[in-house]
Amino acid sequence: MAGKVGIIGAGQVGASAGYLLSFTPGVREVVLVDLDRARADSEAADIAHAAAFARAGLVRGGDYADLAGADVVVITAGANLKPGQTRLDLLAANVRIVSAIIEQVLKAAPDTLLLFATNPVDVMPALAVRRFGVAPGRAIGTGCALDSARFKDRLARQFGLSPTSVHAQVLGEHGDSEVLHWSGARAGSLPIALFAERMGVDLPPDWQARIAQEVRTSAYRIKEGKGVSNFGIGGCIARLTQALVNDEGTIFSVSTVMDDVLGIPDTCISLPHVLGARGASAPLLPELDDSETQALRHSAQVLREAIAAALGG
Repeated sequence: MAGKVGIIGAGQVGASAGYLLSFTPGVREVVLVDLDRARADSEAADIAHAAAFARAGLVRGGDYADLAGADVVVITAGANLKPGQTRLDLLAANVRIVSAIIEQVLKAAPDTLLLFATNPVDVMPALAVRRFGVAPGRAIGTGCALDSARFKDRLARQFGLSPTSVHAQVLGEHGDSEVLHWSGARAGSLPIALFAERMGVDLPPDWQARIAQEVRTSAYRIKEGKGVSNFGIGGCIARLTQALVNDEGTIFSVSTVMDDVLGIPDTCISLPHVLGARGASAPLLPELDDSETQALRHSAQVLREAIAAALGG
């Protein structure tokens, strides 16, 4: 791959992603596109000045036409969460915005991979697939990749570990119905509870519920304190893009369109996928316990209904 990446939306999320992508191995060029061209040019210039202190890719502002030849186009533009809103509350406004963006992107870069960060992020891949005919593996939502990182980080803090030593994923909706895959969580190749026992860590009875609540509400709490959650999702975008551009074959919990999940048709939720130059593989449904199966089926239904509302189906 040539390593050209476009970002639609030069707000705080897009700018954070652009900054990190300018230092991402394999990315040689980043093009920022925004309705406010002066904002895109200024963010690009500021990022380029930071990148000048190291070997980094070219960062510039541009228009849709400048996306020609892009390997990945990241879509971050859209209305932001207001206090008291959920991600699904943004559905109607952001479907209109993202529909117009997809149309313009595909005119300029018909073969690009689309990576969505605009909320509700699990609906946007369905919009690209159902309305614009994009292949399912080429329309990817960041989905629960960031939630999974938050899950790993919280478990690592619980046990005094590096997050790289914890393997844990969040599945389903990037939102209130998400499912923490406790039965598959591992540290040192051991199930988390067994690892705690071997390490002599005394876990309070409510530890799983407390961690689950903290993971689910992380973005809301961050936004209450600073108004926007931009660095976490910026890092998530950069890492997923790196996997795509460099054909890594790395597994992440991201959302793609699926014909059926646990008996729920026409949905789009996060499951493990292999990411590489051709996009996302078919989803890899992990082994689940009974409660996780029930919760994931519910999450798939929540997204099925949201997609039907968005697309009129």
